[in-house]
Amino acid sequence: QVQLVESGGGSVQAGGSLRLSCVAAGDARRRSCMGWFRQAPGKEREGIATIDSDGTTNYADSVKGRFTISQDKAKNTLYLQMNSLKPEESAMYTCAAHMTYSDLVFLRRGCGLNATFHYWGQGTQVTVSS
Repeated sequence: QVQLVESGGGSVQAGGSLRLSCVAAGDARRRSCMGWFRQAPGKEREGIATIDSDGTTNYADSVKGRFTISQDKAKNTLYLQMNSLKPEESAMYTCAAHMTYSDLVFLRRGCGLNATFHYWGQGTQVTVSS
């Protein structure tokens, strides 16, 4: 089992920045994919960014150039640096992960925004005011 705990959400004015953190605890495995997702009330969950254990990243077009996903393996922590935030990006931001010891399983699952994630955090609220 893997537990994910997010932090760093809050309120910010449009154009501002926030850095979200997600600490992973539990059964860490060699091949991992971690991602950030967001969901606003009445809207579908949206994949924002993913990063795999080799450091390969993927971003939604809507956040490219403004958001940066990164990880500190020594601290088992995933980050999302968000710059130039917009009011429409107010949402619950959640981190997710899937992990395996198998290269083959990892390749089948992939680490794109549409991959199936097995572990989810509780989320941290981000509110952007205009």
